[in-house]
Amino acid sequence: MIRVVVADDQVLVRMGLRTLLDGEPDIDVVAEAADGAAAVDEVRRCLPDVALLDIRMPVLDGLAALRQVTDDPALDRVRVVMLTTFELDEYIFTALRDGASGFVLKDAPPEDLLRAVRVVAAGESLLSPSVTRRVIERLGAAASPLVPHPQLHRLTDREREIVAWVATGRSNDEIAAALVVSPATVRTHVGRAMVKLHARDRAQLVVFAVQSGLRL
Repeated sequence: MIRVVVADDQVLVRMGLRTLLDGEPDIDVVAEAADGAAAVDEVRRCLPDVALLDIRMPVLDGLAALRQVTDDPALDRVRVVMLTTFELDEYIFTALRDGASGFVLKDAPPEDLLRAVRVVAAGESLLSPSVTRRVIERLGAAASPLVPHPQLHRLTDREREIVAWVATGRSNDEIAAALVVSPATVRTHVGRAMVKLHARDRAQLVVFAVQSGLRL
């Protein structure tokens, strides 16, 4: 059972999300919150698999709540998906940098939200190639120099290559086809790289790769 905390300051949105999610046999909404501070409290109390956080909330906005969740070692297994009305670049970059596993637009089809919860709960990230390209462009346009990850030296040459492929937004199957190896081999290298770089998930691995200058 996938345990979910839902946080949104609009009552009707929360009711809609709960109705949708609780209607699935493998998902259980264990708590709701109307602001970011309450959301963090509920996440700490319930230790859910996934937290759905609206970006714009009172008391503490979704991005600040995200940081409190990802900065807490006790919440290391909690995955966060940001809910937003607009796919704004500054929100995407900030949220991914701070450990969000993905984004879902509020006006997206219900099946997209259900897929997001299941994908993120399984330890994957909800990060499309288009979003990845925008993150890369955002970093490329920044005036600040690249900052290699302090554990980058631990990666083997093959792992560095695979991480650079991951930073293009391609899936394991697509990377495997390009390198003429099995998807299982790619998954193994990605998993080892995530452990070595202490990446929470694939989305954060992309951010680390771009900030470290790992490019094809």
